[in-house]
Amino acid sequence: MLRAIISLILLTILSMAFSSGLKAQQAEFPSEISITIEEAVQLALVNNHLLRKGVLDIEQANAQIREAYAAVYPQVGVSASYTRNIRTPNPFAGSDAGGFFQAFGAIEWLAFNERARTDGDPTTSPIDFDEFLERQRQGYEDAGLTPPGFDDDNPFGVENQANVGVGITQAIYNGAAFAAIRGARQLRQINVDQLEIDRQQVVDNIQTSFYGALLAQEQKRVLRESVSRLDRTVEETRRAVDAGVLSKFDRVSAEVELVNLETNLISAENQAQLAVKNLALQLGIPVQTDLTLLGELEMDESRMVDLLNAEQAYELALQQRLDLNQANDFIDLLNVQRGITRSGYFPVVNAFLNAAYVGQIPDNRVSVMQVPGQDFTFTSSSRGFFDDAYWSPSVAVGIQLNWNIFDGLRTSSQMQQNRLEIKQAKIDRELIENALYLEIDEAVRRLENAYRRIMSQERNLEQAELNYEFALTRLREGIGTPLEERQASALLDQSKLNYLSAVHDYLTALSNYDRAIGKPILN
Repeated sequence: MLRAIISLILLTILSMAFSSGLKAQQAEFPSEISITIEEAVQLALVNNHLLRKGVLDIEQANAQIREAYAAVYPQVGVSASYTRNIRTPNPFAGSDAGGFFQAFGAIEWLAFNERARTDGDPTTSPIDFDEFLERQRQGYEDAGLTPPGFDDDNPFGVENQANVGVGITQAIYNGAAFAAIRGARQLRQINVDQLEIDRQQVVDNIQTSFYGALLAQEQKRVLRESVSRLDRTVEETRRAVDAGVLSKFDRVSAEVELVNLETNLISAENQAQLAVKNLALQLGIPVQTDLTLLGELEMDESRMVDLLNAEQAYELALQQRLDLNQANDFIDLLNVQRGITRSGYFPVVNAFLNAAYVGQIPDNRVSVMQVPGQDFTFTSSSRGFFDDAYWSPSVAVGIQLNWNIFDGLRTSSQMQQNRLEIKQAKIDRELIENALYLEIDEAVRRLENAYRRIMSQERNLEQAELNYEFALTRLREGIGTPLEERQASALLDQSKLNYLSAVHDYLTALSNYDRAIGKPILN
């Protein structure tokens, strides 16, 4: 119970460390870990590199959905510009319009003379045009102002132009955008299914690697026991040779066999270490970690009642296998793509609103005014850059329709390609269904074969153990030979290895069977 609590705490710490995005090499990882197969599976579901990438794929799909929605949400844009006109062309250049503007001065002169004749004041009288212009010029100079005139090439030129605006566009109908949203959702579902498929594959791989590492350790243990027994036999043989009971040939044969067995043990120890490091790599933990596997290779009798024949397992797999769902989702995605293509036949309708604030600001912003009752006395005032006289708003709303009536048969050609892609996807789905039945049938056959081997090897192991006891007893009583004992020991070792191999094959076949029927992974 204490070990289980410690393991649970350890798994929690590891999950928090790796889910926060830390690399395994950078995490403060214990140098020694003892772990069961259940704990290994749970750790892999949190920390496996493939699954961590799968979670990111789903997050990316969510971002793509939000991106697809952007096409149907209102689009708001702000623009601003400022233009400094160094020199602008006169729109009336080459015409007689200039004389028209110069006539304004003559009109003022005529108005002055008319007032002089009719105001009843004997001190005022009409004057000629040149005197009027001179007195007006003198009045401007007295006020410190520049006399008006039309000497500039472009009297309508404005040195500063500014524009600040906001535009809003809202899609009313956009078939491609609406279909893209459905496609993004479909793609997300494909990624979700893929993550669950990867989870099932990771569980299968972890269980297979864990059982493989246990088998390698058991093979090492069996060989070590065999070396220990043979070492005792060699010592007994040496004493028998010294006593003259056995020949030197028996001693040399036993010594050569011991060396060969020790060589096999070295190889088995190396294979066991490599198997554990491979498991650590799949768990996403540093391979330098001293990983101790807890558990034994033994048949799970409780699962026998859950096993189905090939036909029943196939029917269950058709309901549970997510790669079949993916095949259907992919066909749906192609149908969405076809909808996007078909939208080329229809118009795109958008509503828009544009609002702007436009400024026409001259450099000379001085306003000249005549002093009331004094024809040739003037005053002035200056306006600011943002004076309302220079700025004016504008607002426009409307609906925009874009419709490509004829695109050179491009849309119809793309529609035909979409139909062919859908047919190909349906053929792929049919192939997956057929391959699935073969996978189920193979998994069931492997289970049955491994189970029969276990039953056979259990009986054979009992016989091998009994045979070794007989040989050992005969040797101790002096009626047997070391060769007989070594042969019985070798048969016992081989029987143990065959039994362990059968159990290993059964457990891995059971894991493959669960993945083949699409058994859901419980969090």
